[in-house]
Amino acid sequence: MKTGRLEAFSDGVLAIIITVMLLALPVPKGTGFTELWNAVGTALLTYALSFTYVGIYWNNHHHVFQLTSRVTGGVLWANLHLLFWLSLLPLATAWMDYTGFAREPVMSYSAVLLLAALAFVLLQRTIARSEGPDSRMQRALGRDKKGKASLVLYLAGIASAASMNSSGCIRSRHQRRCQCGSRPAFANPR
Repeated sequence: MKTGRLEAFSDGVLAIIITVMLLALPVPKGTGFTELWNAVGTALLTYALSFTYVGIYWNNHHHVFQLTSRVTGGVLWANLHLLFWLSLLPLATAWMDYTGFAREPVMSYSAVLLLAALAFVLLQRTIARSEGPDSRMQRALGRDKKGKASLVLYLAGIASAASMNSSGCIRSRHQRRCQCGSRPAFANPR
């Protein structure tokens, strides 16, 4: 099977993910920028962050399939695996914003990003395996230092979120209490 059908399906799913995240943003009730900020607040920032992640995956997905000559059953399933984790991004994004960046939602958001990254690595490896040891994909992957580094950074993000207290403040081993107030300054829960 050629790659066009898989790419079109994936593009559609990614477009829907972005649309769902956008539709989750509240509409301001007034006409001023104050009303806009009061309605949207940090939700716009978390949307922008998640939009960037989806855009990066879309771009990388495009490049991966430029190096792919055929699609096997394993590639189809690996691609669906990636799309599954990315489809959880709207939920993780909304939960993280709604709770004012509380520990468990931030850890969940980071876990979704980690699992999507692992799924992308699996997709790349599945394609490389199906294309053969001297394929363009295998040559492009090389030792894949960036892919490995990103997995380490996602794990560090989860660990960092785990060190937050329930109000979203990072705890130190040397402090008995968090230095910030009961909620982070940028929190805007609805």
